[in-house]
Amino acid sequence: MFKKTMMIAAFIGSLAFSSAFASTLEDVKAKGHVQCGVSQGLFGFSNPDDAGVWSGLDVDLCRAVAAAVFGDAKAVKFTPLSAKERFTALASGEIDILSRNTTWTATRDTSLGLNFSVVNYYDGQGMMVPKSLGITTGLELDGANVCTNSGTTTELNITDYFRSNGMSMNLVAFEKADEVIAAYGSGRCDVYTTDRSAVAAQRLKLDNPDDHMTLPEVISKEPLGPVVRQGDDQWLNIVKWSHFAMLNAEEMGITQGNVGSKRATVTIPAVKRLLGTEGTFGEYLGVSNDWAYEIISQVGNYGESYERNVGPNTPLKLSRGVNNLWTNGGLQYGPPVR
Repeated sequence: MFKKTMMIAAFIGSLAFSSAFASTLEDVKAKGHVQCGVSQGLFGFSNPDDAGVWSGLDVDLCRAVAAAVFGDAKAVKFTPLSAKERFTALASGEIDILSRNTTWTATRDTSLGLNFSVVNYYDGQGMMVPKSLGITTGLELDGANVCTNSGTTTELNITDYFRSNGMSMNLVAFEKADEVIAAYGSGRCDVYTTDRSAVAAQRLKLDNPDDHMTLPEVISKEPLGPVVRQGDDQWLNIVKWSHFAMLNAEEMGITQGNVGSKRATVTIPAVKRLLGTEGTFGEYLGVSNDWAYEIISQVGNYGESYERNVGPNTPLKLSRGVNNLWTNGGLQYGPPVR
């Protein structure tokens, strides 16, 4: 099994090298759009409406990259992927960026020929149970049937949790997220486990969401963020700095609504550098100098994206918590443009 795993990793790595040998930016410009790998439908992060229009925090990151490259946040197409498909799709060149609630781990960052760029959502794994079970803590789940996704860190984490606490379980795993929540909703499992943000999103798909609750335990660290192929630092930088631009804009009080007036009137050097009226920072990335202005004017700052997609006034009702700016006690921190 180990030998087979290493062969697969080597194959994916070779695909990544050959695909990234040609500049991703050149390829993207040649076809006229960014091809973005997303989930198969996770509300708040990447989810299509009835008309097929995608929205969510991960979708906004892809739109930001498109705005930086083309000056047009709509110059992006979306490829829905299961957890099992996502890394192969990126390594093979089927997609240009994977923005699909994917956890940054040492193995994924080093053995698959891929690079994690930033963390656009800090999360942790949670567990949901029917209120009718009368369970108040994960430590009461000995012998439970547990539903989760196959081929994910979620599957590994829940196994570690039960083993560490001397409990047994029956793991019921499916490739597709909708299969997992359907099995849980039908009563096949006592527990549904995934990232806490995804628990909140998938809970909305149940017939009676209020009949279910999330247990208090957070059993892992789940830094989620966009992934690109190794061997193309320019594309990695574009993805990173698209996120950083949205963070810096929020910290500076620059919004989708006021970015035009700020660009025209503000004399603060840091703001001028971010919005492209001073310096040539876009040229260093291989895009136009107004790259960040285009991102903010078309997508908004990080706080706007968060509140629009997953915040307290959305069905997910997720507080900022550790995803707040560093100035507000969170972990989101944009390096300076200078």
